[in-house]
Amino acid sequence: MPLWKSARRTSLVSHGSTDVPGNHIGQALQLTTFGESHGAALGAVIDGLPAGLPVDPSKLQRDLDRRRPGRLPGGTGRQEPDKAEILSGVFQDQTLGTPVAVIIRNVDARPEDYDALKTVYRPGHGDRSTELKYGRRDHRGGGRSSGRETAARVIGGYFAGLVLPEACQVQAWIDQLGPFQSAGDGPLGAYGLRGVDDAEVEAWLLRLKAQGESVGALLRCRVHHCPPGLGEPVFDKLKADLAKAVMSIGAVTSFAYGLGADFGSSFGQTVTAEPAHFGGIEGGISTGEPINLSLTVRPPSTVGENAKAGRHDPCIAPRVLPVVEAMVRFVLADHYLRQRALDTGAVAP
Repeated sequence: MPLWKSARRTSLVSHGSTDVPGNHIGQALQLTTFGESHGAALGAVIDGLPAGLPVDPSKLQRDLDRRRPGRLPGGTGRQEPDKAEILSGVFQDQTLGTPVAVIIRNVDARPEDYDALKTVYRPGHGDRSTELKYGRRDHRGGGRSSGRETAARVIGGYFAGLVLPEACQVQAWIDQLGPFQSAGDGPLGAYGLRGVDDAEVEAWLLRLKAQGESVGALLRCRVHHCPPGLGEPVFDKLKADLAKAVMSIGAVTSFAYGLGADFGSSFGQTVTAEPAHFGGIEGGISTGEPINLSLTVRPPSTVGENAKAGRHDPCIAPRVLPVVEAMVRFVLADHYLRQRALDTGAVAP
């Protein structure tokens, strides 16, 4: 029996909980995403944006293009322009203070490619768990579980960036991908590695795809000039909300800040001697110092002959980077509005 028929779930719905579906994130600033990988369209609704924020559609499109499928050689063969259509909440290139709705139409969907999967569960894709939960599933590329859903997150991240002070900048990059290691603060290449030749990465990924193999990656993300005082001291810690947002990205399997797992093998005097070890967050609240995050992206689950014949990425890490930035930006903007409301005793203008 699907879980939605259970007494517990019915009880939650009957008592008016709006959080059961799990399609939105945020408090003062909320993002709701919708749509399926091979449906007509997908999109985002952003609620809580102050009025009068300047909107530049070309910058929104630039962010979407970084995540767009088919952009890099060696990736998926699906060609989607991912053109953003702003439906509401913006007039004369400024926010109105009302919900902003944006859609992206799917123009290169091929649902027939997935007909053979109507009765087959793909390992690691959430096919089986989704059917266990709802009693049905969208077999066309995973539906809501597809990585394509993350395009809507990038939309939310763009609008969240309008809320934050201009000096607050978020940048993610790949620290390690296969045999390639980023070189310090070197220039960021097309594949998201620092100081690494793009041609070498491209050739390696093409060979990997030809073998029907896939690979994961280690990512870093840094926030410069984060406003101090963001986050709450107990359950709404900034680190906790960042972890939830980043870990909600389907391909992300681990999250850490500051020294992360290295805290477990460190001594107290060594750790406390350097504030940067705490990653810009102490007691769950931002300090104003750079916030340093690290995370892991798993290899795509489609491998073997299916990977060779289908439209699949051998590594999705380069396309995950703008999604990570978007989620981090959204959490910061949400907490920024909450803190401003606390400081002024009223909803932030």
